[in-house]
Amino acid sequence: MRGWAGRGAIGLAAAGAALLPGAAQAAGGGVPGAELSLLWAVPFAGILLSIALMPLFAGHLWHHHYGKIAAGWAALLLVPAALVFGIDRAWYELTHVMVLEYVPFIALLLALYTAGGGVLLKGSLVGTPTTNTALLAVGTVLASLMGTTGAAMLLIRPVLRANAFRKQKTHTFVFFIFLVANIGGSLTPVGDPPLYLGFLRGVSFFWPTTHLFGEFLLCAVVLLAIYWLLDSWAWAREKPVPPPEERKEPLSIEGWVNVWLVGAIVAVVIAMGYVKLGSVYVLGQRMEVERGIGILLFLAITLASVRFTSAQLREANGFAWGAILEVAKLFAAIFICMAPVLAILRAGADGAAAPLVALTSDANGQPIPWVYFWLSGTLSSFLDNAPTYIVFFELAGGDPAFLMTQGALTLAAISCGAVFMGANSYIGNAPNFMVKAIVEENGVRMPSFFGYCAWAAVFLLPLFVLVTLVFF
Repeated sequence: MRGWAGRGAIGLAAAGAALLPGAAQAAGGGVPGAELSLLWAVPFAGILLSIALMPLFAGHLWHHHYGKIAAGWAALLLVPAALVFGIDRAWYELTHVMVLEYVPFIALLLALYTAGGGVLLKGSLVGTPTTNTALLAVGTVLASLMGTTGAAMLLIRPVLRANAFRKQKTHTFVFFIFLVANIGGSLTPVGDPPLYLGFLRGVSFFWPTTHLFGEFLLCAVVLLAIYWLLDSWAWAREKPVPPPEERKEPLSIEGWVNVWLVGAIVAVVIAMGYVKLGSVYVLGQRMEVERGIGILLFLAITLASVRFTSAQLREANGFAWGAILEVAKLFAAIFICMAPVLAILRAGADGAAAPLVALTSDANGQPIPWVYFWLSGTLSSFLDNAPTYIVFFELAGGDPAFLMTQGALTLAAISCGAVFMGANSYIGNAPNFMVKAIVEENGVRMPSFFGYCAWAAVFLLPLFVLVTLVFF
């Protein structure tokens, strides 16, 4: 990972050390969000604008040096933080982000990416509107069973192969991100990281299944219908000629060991929510032992997938490491640079974002569900949706027993906002960026950052207005 190799190595070493007690807690803790002005959000805005604009206006520079540019924005936050608040506090903030957030995040993504990329769906698939819609529908259902990352990695290459003969296909991969990489993961904690964090905080496993099903079904049915109409129009306009086939190959799966490994990943995720083994301090950060074991198991599953998957299968699947490396580099900087933004939000009425936080309650102090939906969703579009979910979970009281019952509408609004609106930009949810990178590796042009946001504005925002009117 070049510029991020050192930090990644520190994080992985920390994950291993989590099994050993005795690391001393850093003195003084981090920087209280109430002490931070909005100027501390400048590096975060900088990394977002770099991702959005540099591929358009300085493509050669970006594609060859994006890791260094991302590291530069992280340094622009950490160095002033060390000068203003002291090295101890800056170090604490860095280790908090890397040990407790980034390393568990990237370890899970790496395992799902590697195992999912080792499953080859074979057979004669021709990217007609009906076939494409069926593939998107299957991926939308699978996303809640094996995670948005796992479902996306399983199906993105079959969809690419099925549509290789078509010229107009960008819309297919945009809707793939909408449905498979985001909205499909709304029914279980395994589906999307925000719901998993809620599960770790006491929200029951099947609460999203029963309380978000209506919102999920409305979004899935409407988007699939729109996609079928759009793809049918593109097909009629293009009149593509499918390549001739010598014989029709039945659908089959190759790489069953990776199917079982994906199942193992899901089992580890579930176990981490139920098994409690205490905690230890790692580089001054209090980490649950079961989370450290989970990280090691994710790495072991990754190695097992590499060991037991043939190079021929990987090659036939078009598998490459570039997409996960790009996500690892960019999201390391994003996690670091968004830390002060989340700290300001956590400060609530005492922080620089107090006017924004005040919008979540009415004059009687009661939560306003539709405001929670749009605020959590808007921030999840540009911050990582998992920590954004936690911020609003805490703003709503943080008591899972209350939020699952009397506060169910508020919790549903937060959950839908974080999961659904992670689809509004490439950085709202990590699988979005992975899908974009894989598609571009295969020679298909994807929209720019702002171009993708325009697609979301046209197709998703009116749908979310409908969700608001019907449910919130």
